[in-house]
Parts: sequence; C-alpha cells; structure tokens
Amino acid sequence: MRTGAICVVVGLASALASAGDGLRIVTWNISNYSGGRQADLTTAIYGEFNGLSMDPDIILAQEILSQSATNALLAILNSAPTSPGDWAAAPFIDGPDTDGAMFYRTSKIDFLNLAILPADAGTTGAPRNVQRYDVRLVGYQSPAAELAMYNSHMKAGSSSTDQARRLIEAQKIRTNAQALDPAIHILLAGDFNIQSSSQMAYQHLIASQANNNGRFLDPIATLGNWNNNFSFRFVHTQDPIGAGGMDDRHDQILLDGSLGDGVGLEYRGAFGTPYSTTTWDDPNHSYRSWGNDGTTFDLALRTVGNAMVGEQIAIALRNVAAGGGHLPVFADFVVPARVDAPVLVDLGAVPAGSLAQGSIVVGNGGDAALWGASGIADLAYLLEADAGITVPAGVFFDEASGDLNEHAFSIDISGLGLGQNISGQIRVLSDDLDNPTWTIDIIGTIAGCSAADFAPPFGVLDFFDIQGFLSAYALGQPAADFNSDSSFDFFDIQLFLVAFAAGCP
Repeated sequence: MRTGAICVVVGLASALASAGDGLRIVTWNISNYSGGRQADLTTAIYGEFNGLSMDPDIILAQEILSQSATNALLAILNSAPTSPGDWAAAPFIDGPDTDGAMFYRTSKIDFLNLAILPADAGTTGAPRNVQRYDVRLVGYQSPAAELAMYNSHMKAGSSSTDQARRLIEAQKIRTNAQALDPAIHILLAGDFNIQSSSQMAYQHLIASQANNNGRFLDPIATLGNWNNNFSFRFVHTQDPIGAGGMDDRHDQILLDGSLGDGVGLEYRGAFGTPYSTTTWDDPNHSYRSWGNDGTTFDLALRTVGNAMVGEQIAIALRNVAAGGGHLPVFADFVVPARVDAPVLVDLGAVPAGSLAQGSIVVGNGGDAALWGASGIADLAYLLEADAGITVPAGVFFDEASGDLNEHAFSIDISGLGLGQNISGQIRVLSDDLDNPTWTIDIIGTIAGCSAADFAPPFGVLDFFDIQGFLSAYALGQPAADFNSDSSFDFFDIQLFLVAFAAGCP
C-alpha cells in the first residue's frame, strides 16, 4: 500500500499510446533462441503498420539458450535502423533447461537487482528458474517507482502432474512477492502453459489471501477456459505457426492491484475491465497479443490482410516463432507525475496595509521528452499554507508538457510595520512520489519612507497616514506600538507624531 499527500483516482482508459510514450513491457517466448533471426526480429519489434509498432522498453524473454544468445539479441535490439540504441541486458543465469532474459532501455530504466527462484531438482517441481528483475524508472527515487518483474516459463502439459508442478512454481512466486516492500509494484509475465484460469497455479496467483501483497491480477479480466475456445481468440498467443494454430492463452502479463489504483505508475487502460470479445482494437486496453487480429482461431497466424500488424510484421512474427515460439504480449504503463513549482517567491517591497498579494505557478514537471506527454500521469495536487496566508481551495490537475497553473494568494500583513519582513510558507501536496510535499517560501519587506508612512501614496506623509495609524492603534496592531512595549497609549501617539513631523527623507 502506497501513501502520499494526496490520492486521486482517475480513469486511464485509452487507445494504444504513441510509440515511445510511457513504458511498454513485452513478454515473449521466442523459442529455443541461440542467435540469428535478425531481419525477422527487427521487423517484428520495430516494423510499423497503420502507425502502430511494438517498439518496447522492456522485453522479458523466455527460451533463451545461452549468454551468447542474450548478446546476439541485445545486438539486434541496438542495431535496428529505428532503434533508440540504448538497450542493455540484465545478467544472464544459465539454469536447467531453457532460461529467461531481460532487456531494457537504459534511458528509461535503472536496473537494480536480479533474484533467482531456483528450479526444483528432478521431475516433481518447477522445471526452470524463475527470474525476478528489480528495476526503477529513470529520474525517480521513491520505492513506488520500482517494479519487481517475475519472468516465468512454467511446466507444459495438461495432466494432473503437470498442473501440480505449475502450482509449485506459482507458490514460490507468490511467497517471494509477499516478502517485498509493499510500496514496490510487482508484475508477473511469461509463458505460463496454463489452459484455464481455474487451474490451481493460476488460482493461487490471483486468489485473495491473508497477505495480498503478492497477489496478481489479470488487467484485462479475461478469465475462463482459454484452450481451444473461440471466445478468447483475441488474446491467444500460441501457436502462430504450428499445426495446432492459435488456440491458447499461454503468455500473459499479470499485475498487482497498485498498478491499477490510479496513483503513480499505472497500467494504461481500464484495469479489471474484460477485454473485448468482438475486436482486437479494444480502446479500453493497451494490452495486446501482438499480431493476433482474431481471424485465425485454430489456424496459423494470418499474414495477408492481418488487420493489426499487416503482412510483413505478421510474416516476421511467424518466422520468429518457428520451432514452437509464441506471439509476444505487451502492456503499456503511464509513469508518475512530477511537481513543478518554485521554492521561493519574493514579493519585494510591499506597501504597508492589511493584505499583500502574489501568485505562484504549479504544474506537472514530468519529463515529456523522455516519456512523452501522454505517457505521464496528470499531476493532482492541493494547496495549504501557514496561518495568515490565503490560497485557493480544492484539488487541481495538470497535464505534462503544457502551461502550468497560476494561483493567486494573499497574506495578512496588518501586524507589520515599516521595514519588517514578510515570511510564510505555501505547501503543494501532490501525488509526486518523490516530493509529495513541496514547500514554497514567501518573503518580502514592508515598504514606506518612515515609521509614520501608514497608507498610500507611500513616500508622502498626509492625512491618510494619520487615519492608518489611528486605525492600527484602535485595533491594537503591532505596527502602532511605536515603543514596542506591547501596550497602546499616549507614548505611542507621541512617537508617531514625532515621526510624522520629521517627514520623509
């Protein structure tokens, strides 16, 4: 559970983000990858059709065979003609069977840690290592900007023994996730080899327990019997080239609930709303089985006329999947807002009186050059201030990469006299993870040509200054306490008259 100065849940339903906006995470079983497939991988990853491209920021890959295979895929990612060229790979651990690997863009992601949930010896438990990659968004420091990503390739098969082995892996993952800092987001991706959400492993991952810190949810709320079921044709990932055709939702991305609560790092879409059963282009979700336009149920992936990716990308996806691979799945995320506001407002020389006025500008300082304006959440904030300072009430919002909001404020200076300092603070309470309370110091000095210069026009002593003094005297304001003895009497009047008679320099 994350806490902050303000928590405002806003709807994030939208169509697919523009390439490069926010954070895009891909899971992909590439199938016994030892290197090569450069042209097809380049087209599948960076090819564009009707303005859409996979164009990921993180890839969680399965069936990577070696360190050299990791190096080969990394080189392909960086050498593609339209690649940003900032890709790196997490450490590769050679475990039993095939392995997972993680690739990430260093301009967007700081890699923190790799943890291995080891496979079980023999034929009764998890057949492969599970990797947990801990990362943090570039430019953020809060744990709430961190993401623990589990990369899993579970036991294949539908027998009761296969299902029991998958349950063991699910138990390991959830137990590990429960021990993490609750402020950190968690994500589980990979090839689950699960045919139905009713199977024990899946239920263990998504069910409510006493400790729900390690609970995973399906952001597209598409539960059921996925295997060979036409109703789920838009989310099937396997098999795009084999004889069995597209008939299983083996590959998924599951998220913890904090990625759908409207605060900070967020899934882009209507978290928990069921995915469309009539179109691949569901405007409520950024989640996609890349290449699956829903027209090839129980058939090899359609290439000619593929409505999602077009012919060339569809061919590349099929070629990459040769040997039993799957379609990639991706989901987009909106990164947290950042507050932009001054730390000091100097009112300068302020005429003596009852009120001083000024303004502050506050808004969303998210890095639109890095994340894209639509890839940054709106900033939500409110203002509070010291006693004597009046600020606008209510909750305010600001989008990234636009004009900041201007807010007028006033300060009660009725108790201050000539030359005295104005001092106070306004605080911006926002959903900025790193700076939930942003403090603005307000300073200034009371203006006037002498202690008797109580009223405008300042610089001239006249009847209005006498009126101003008498008013302050009657109200017991400190400015009228000329001898600073905390009482108001003849001596204060006498000293005022002396100052008035001396005139302005």
